[in-house]
Formats: sequence, structure tokens, C-alpha cells
Amino acid sequence: MLKGECGERIDVKFTVAFQGELGAFSQVAASRLAPDYTPVPVAAFEQVFESVANGKCAAAVIPIENTLHGSVHENYDHLLRYDLQIQGETFVRIVHNLIAPPGVKRSQIHRVYSHPVALNQCRHFFEANPSVERTPFYDTAGSVKMLMEKDLTDSAAIASATAAQIYGAKILQKSIEDDRENYTRFFLLRSKGKETSSGPAAGIRYKTSVVFSMRNMPGALFRALSAFALRDLNLTKIESRPLRGKPWDYLFYIDFIGHTSDPVTKHALGHLAELADMWRVLGCYPAAGK
Repeated sequence: MLKGECGERIDVKFTVAFQGELGAFSQVAASRLAPDYTPVPVAAFEQVFESVANGKCAAAVIPIENTLHGSVHENYDHLLRYDLQIQGETFVRIVHNLIAPPGVKRSQIHRVYSHPVALNQCRHFFEANPSVERTPFYDTAGSVKMLMEKDLTDSAAIASATAAQIYGAKILQKSIEDDRENYTRFFLLRSKGKETSSGPAAGIRYKTSVVFSMRNMPGALFRALSAFALRDLNLTKIESRPLRGKPWDYLFYIDFIGHTSDPVTKHALGHLAELADMWRVLGCYPAAGK
């Protein structure tokens, strides 16, 4: 089952692309956003977007921000380049586990592989184990896959419990991340035209994502944001990105609580359209809870 625009269910069997190997945190997010799906791991974020744009996959799941690492800027740029629709979001608690092949003991570990962000989020572990070398790898789950393929007996990986289960590895130590309030926000994406139109469902809080650009002049951003403030619409996120081809001009991405069919939201977007050089609704979807 797939969540369509603003939350209705689409009864189809489909494939979902995500960056990384099987067992990546993006796959964990995909299992929440689209329980009845076939996972399609790809190497790079741009390939994730392309796989939906060219019709090879029905949907995609991408990380957009992390509570510790911040925004995934590359994916903000891809949201503008590829005309896909955000149809859902979820928050995944990032639990980093020390994982090794079966039979390998903790005392044998001299090297730990993982994505650089994951390694950086487990600094306390490495401070407590100074003899263990941290070794960057392209993917958290991919590091577990590599350990098992090479049968390394002096190394471990940092990855999800799902990755350990998929590749038949063993968790030596659970939850070695520094901060337990470590969450990543993920988007579910589909091509435009695949969604169906509907109004908001009762009892569900909706979020809308918009991107726009303004002329570089005093008070321009203040006036744009006033379109939402004057109507008591709550902004939950604002992100700026360079506007390519126009040095020192910027695009602004905003998320706010509201459904695109609400009169208040329609008036706010109409107000924004009068002020912005360019604007586009990236999606309207049920707001996730932590």
C-alpha cells in the first residue's frame, strides 16, 4: 500500500528506490512509509531520483535532515531539479550498533568500518577504545555486507540492526551512538500524476513543503514569510540554498502545517505567488510524529 498525496492509500504493488545497501536506514524508513514494497538499493542519491523520474521505480525514499548532522543539502537540490512529489514523511531513530561476523569477539576488533557520519556520531565509543581504528566506508549497511563477504575477523562495522539481520552478522554492542535523540527525517517521493486528489482526512495534521526565490532587495524574505505569519500558519522548517546561475541569490525551502486545500493555505500561497520570482509546491502530506 502506498500513501498518496495528502495521505490517501493507493492499493498497488511497487518498487521503492533508496540510497545504500539493503539494511540501510533508508530501507527502515521505506518499510514504514510503504510497507508493501520491493526495495531497490542504488549507489547515489541522484540515481534514486532518476529511478523514479524515468519510471524504473514507482517511488523513492530519501533522507532530508538529521537532528545532529543537519540538512542533506544534495537532496534539497535534487527536489528542485526533479519534478517529483513529496507524499509522506517519517522520523527514524538512528541506533548505531557494533556489528561483526559470527564468532568474532569484541577483543579481536582493531578496525571499525562505517559511513563517515555514523563514525562521527559514535565518538564516545572511539574515545573509550583508542586502539580501535575508525575507517570510513561508503555506506553503513554496506560495511556489514563487506565484512561478511570478506570474512574479516579483526574488524567490525557500525550499522542498523536490520543490516545485521539481513547479512547474518552479530551485534556485539547495541546503541553506541553518542546522542539518543538522533533522528533522521525521510521523504517518500513519487512522480507527479501518480497521486490522486483528495481533501484532508479528519484528525490528521498535514504539512506542506514549498520552494521559492525572491529578488535580492531589503525586506523581501520578511514579506514572503509574512504571507504565512499573517494567517497563523506554523513554519516548521526553513532552508536556504544557492540559486545556480545567480551568485549570492538564494532559494528558500519551507515546511508549514497546513493542507493545500484549506482556504487559509490557498490564500497564503496566493500571497506568496504575488511576491516570489519563482515558487513551487513540493508536496502535501501527513505530518509525522517523532
